[in-house]
Amino acid sequence: MMVVGLTGGIGSGKSTIAKAFAALGIAVFNSDEQAKALIANNAQVKKRIIAAFGEEAYQNGEYNRAYIAQIVFNNSEKLAILNGIVHPALAKYFKQWTKKQTSPYVLKEAAILFESGSYKDCDYIITVTAPEEVRIARVMARDHCTEAQVRARMAQQWSDAQRIALSNAVIENVDLESAKEQVKRINDELRVTNDELRMTKAFVNC
Repeated sequence: MMVVGLTGGIGSGKSTIAKAFAALGIAVFNSDEQAKALIANNAQVKKRIIAAFGEEAYQNGEYNRAYIAQIVFNNSEKLAILNGIVHPALAKYFKQWTKKQTSPYVLKEAAILFESGSYKDCDYIITVTAPEEVRIARVMARDHCTEAQVRARMAQQWSDAQRIALSNAVIENVDLESAKEQVKRINDELRVTNDELRMTKAFVNC
């Protein structure tokens, strides 16, 4: 199964683009949502987080997001510990999920696809971009936060230039209809590529 990574900076509109691929019949794995589910429900993950960050990490069985965020926000070592717990569990679950899918390829949506190193498991990578001022305005409206807070979050992520350098395709997400056209074109190309790969494998196995 071909794995296509979809990433982009905060406010770029990754989820909107992922929905456009889903509308074309592509199975989409939302890494952020699945990571939250593992943190909330996976007994082994919960046990390791409590061991690393203390009993306060969960209150009445619920993940204490504010408490953990306060610890890891400006502490790269603590953030690495948290990621070291969550990302391997997420990678394992993703492999299990992929085996159950029947679409021509699967789309793995991840905000930190490159930062986490999971891009190495992708056969093709798409980066979603938008002008910085557009991204900031989107996040301020969505999360009810200040420009300074958005910029602080942006500073923790790779730049568009870094992402694009390691990507196979770029989708500019400013105008929705234009973005959907870009999605359709890339989807058509990926379906052809996937068919060619299947034919090659079939030939090799003959």
